[in-house]
Amino acid sequence: MVIATADTWSRSNLLAFGVTVIRGRWFSLFASFLIMAGAGATYLFAVYSKEIKSSLGYDQTTLNLLGFFKDLGANVGVLSGLIAEVTPTWFVLLIGSAMNFAGYFMIWLSVTGKISKPKVWQMCIYICIGANSQNFANTGALVTSVRNFPENRGVMLGLLKGFTGLSGAILTQIYLAVYGNDSKSLILLIAWLPAALSVVFVYTIRAMPVVRNPNGLKIFYQFLYVSIVLALFIMVMTIVEKMVTFSQAAYAGSATVVCALLFFPLLIAIREESITWTKKNLPINSNPPQIAIESSPVQDTPLSASKSEDKPNDTPCFADIFNKPERGEDYTILQALSSTDMMILFLATFCGLGSSLTAVDNLGQIGESLGYPTKTIKTFLSLLSIWNYFGRIFSGFVSESLLAKYKFPRPLMMTLILFLSCIGLLLIAFPFKGSVYFASMIIGFSFGAQLPLIFAIISELFGLKYYSTLFNCGQLASPLGSYILNVKVTGPLYDKEALKELAKKGMTRSSVKELTCIGTQCYRLAFVILASITFFGALSSLILVARTRKFYKGDIYKKFRDEADQAEMGVSISK
Repeated sequence: MVIATADTWSRSNLLAFGVTVIRGRWFSLFASFLIMAGAGATYLFAVYSKEIKSSLGYDQTTLNLLGFFKDLGANVGVLSGLIAEVTPTWFVLLIGSAMNFAGYFMIWLSVTGKISKPKVWQMCIYICIGANSQNFANTGALVTSVRNFPENRGVMLGLLKGFTGLSGAILTQIYLAVYGNDSKSLILLIAWLPAALSVVFVYTIRAMPVVRNPNGLKIFYQFLYVSIVLALFIMVMTIVEKMVTFSQAAYAGSATVVCALLFFPLLIAIREESITWTKKNLPINSNPPQIAIESSPVQDTPLSASKSEDKPNDTPCFADIFNKPERGEDYTILQALSSTDMMILFLATFCGLGSSLTAVDNLGQIGESLGYPTKTIKTFLSLLSIWNYFGRIFSGFVSESLLAKYKFPRPLMMTLILFLSCIGLLLIAFPFKGSVYFASMIIGFSFGAQLPLIFAIISELFGLKYYSTLFNCGQLASPLGSYILNVKVTGPLYDKEALKELAKKGMTRSSVKELTCIGTQCYRLAFVILASITFFGALSSLILVARTRKFYKGDIYKKFRDEADQAEMGVSISK
């Protein structure tokens, strides 16, 4: 114990408050926003894939194979989940940081010719490692935040995944300011910047006791307003940059505003911590003669740590596979994975996210096949990133509001989103003038909306005890869908059309370095198939709606409110 006199009160109080802010759950949330804002490098694949294709001489099928391994790495997060079950959060984030830098830095060295041309399998490994790093960011930042704010998980998932959705547009603004219009340098940026963010905030993100805050939803809406302003600013700048030629200084000014808006939530976090600090401590102007200041360090625990120490006989994570609890209780890993609900969700994810990922990965080549210039194609990708954000925010906040007010089940919201996705896919299959603009917005919105819904549904149906593993298992259908629909369907159909064009010119595949298709026929059949599969996924999700209808009519967050009340009573008694 350290005794502070009145002369040192203000200085000691300020120092203690600073430590409280940095170790507080609101600063942890702010740090999570920044990490998630850098965790969406996979959405920029369509921007730099052209550089990979041209510099390494790949055809579309090979490029789509790289896209599959990118999706495989981005969505197979079981390893990060299992590591998080037994290690603290900082370790999870450090592993992700190292993987991010190693994977993308090797791609940059390959594309710029600083190392000898790698084999295709080596490039697949590089991009898989780089993309897999975002799962460690998700597990470290997203899962921790959901556990710190369990009553607002839909809103929380929408916000965090919303920042990830904006990540592509944010990184684009920064790279234009730092490197200029050089897609190869974009690969270098996404190698070092997300890794640096995880290292800087590695010790501030950790699981904390749940504390009820009657103004919690109001605070989250303030974060939402800041993120909306950020999204709108980037959208305006994207349009302006298309119409006007920007100087390097103008790009720097735009990036400065983006960074300022990214850090604005820090002010909200400091304000909330100051309110909590004021309630727990004497007013600063009381000037007491001496004050006892105690340091009570918080032990960082693995993400799967049990909420209570009085349950020594907790069920092991792989036990009682056939003895499943009620929906909403804590399932073990095998109980959840073998449940009918998870299998239906897996099928809907395979169809929905698999088709959406295929569309996102091919958007650059879609624009090229329809004769759009490179600058316009980048506009499509920025629009997709921004509407990806709006989709995540919409599914998080709107589904939470509808659930609270009208008991509107999240699986039904997912069904509606999948039907909407079908429209965007058909706009590419049967294009008209300007249709790709609308398709970019619809596909981006529906793609973004699916992820928070899937994560929220898993947390609500199967509990939070093994959430770090289960939410990663829930996305396994996504890379499988991407592989079948992108590598085995879309890529070969595109190459088939391109070979037809070469044959009409009396040329063969060996006559050209890069296999390119131009025309509306290039992606027509592939996207008709994608739209049909997404429609089937929407119909299958209706089965989950029927199965969980009774569950969502109940009070699914009651037990978390009870636990928070008990914790507050315990604190009051100890005082």
